[in-house]
Amino acid sequence: MNQGKKLGLKLFYLVLATFALLAIFTFSSFTTSQNEVVVYVSHDQDYAQPILEAFEKDTGIKVKAVFDTEASKTVGLTNRLIAEKNNPQADLFWNNEVVRTIQLKKEGILDVYRPRNYDKLNSLYKDSEGYWTGFAARARVLIVNTDLLDKTNRPGSLEDLTKPLFAGQVTLADPRFGTTGSHVAALYALWGKEKTENFFKALKKNGLDIVSSNGQTRDKVVAGTKRIGFTDTDDVNDALIKKDPVVMIYPDQKDGQVGTLVIPNTAMLIKGAKHADNAKKLIDYLISDKTESALAFAKSAQMPLLPGVDRPGNVPSVSSIKPLAVGWEEIYKNLKPAISFFEKNILQ
Repeated sequence: MNQGKKLGLKLFYLVLATFALLAIFTFSSFTTSQNEVVVYVSHDQDYAQPILEAFEKDTGIKVKAVFDTEASKTVGLTNRLIAEKNNPQADLFWNNEVVRTIQLKKEGILDVYRPRNYDKLNSLYKDSEGYWTGFAARARVLIVNTDLLDKTNRPGSLEDLTKPLFAGQVTLADPRFGTTGSHVAALYALWGKEKTENFFKALKKNGLDIVSSNGQTRDKVVAGTKRIGFTDTDDVNDALIKKDPVVMIYPDQKDGQVGTLVIPNTAMLIKGAKHADNAKKLIDYLISDKTESALAFAKSAQMPLLPGVDRPGNVPSVSSIKPLAVGWEEIYKNLKPAISFFEKNILQ
């Protein structure tokens, strides 16, 4: 074989090897990109991260999680998903409440998916059309500083907070962000516009303090700068674990009282998800005994919604809590007027 032919043959094999390596690299990259899932998460990262890491370990699916800030997390991620509607970047959304989830449904951001345990859940905690499914609930509660208020003077109802005894001592988070907005909207739906607005006007007249987040609400009560706060069970439980001088009160639980708002996390599939099959696997994982038990035993101390899930003694059964008798669609309808009222009359 002459020198020219030998050189040509070497070049041929070199080109062939290059294409083979390129094909292997391309296939590997494609396989890797397909074996992942992108989830937006508004639940606290400290609580959500271990769940997502456990899913990765159990399934081998790489989880790419996007978290947001404490003060604006639900609203911020909701707005991001709406902005990305025509080119979705997330495959699913793990939201820590329901109202913004319903907003996403109305905006056409969500796709229908009923996870394996969908039929085991109470109708209060899932969308009847299958656009979202609830799990691991919190409740709206009062946090009270036990050094500053003895048992005989502690409130048992929201309406107690307008009493002169509590003047200048009540704090809650800005309802434009997070679960406070859902709570105010639920009262609008239950009590009606006039009673709800008169209640908050009376609170303002009594020296109501507004802060940026539920965490700050808790911190003010822990520090003793305020005696009472509206917040969520997970925030209070964090203080109880630290043995701070506080007590958690589920308001309005007696006969004839209205109950309190029970707020599940929600999981939902994004329409046009690039990794829809993996997203469905993660949703199934979230709506499971394993995840609900993990979140019950975590510092968040969230109440399982599936029947028979193992939970610690400090986490009540969701069936033992008297909930506000109002549906989430009604709460959603009342969110805008509730926020508008607050902006014009309470936050000024």
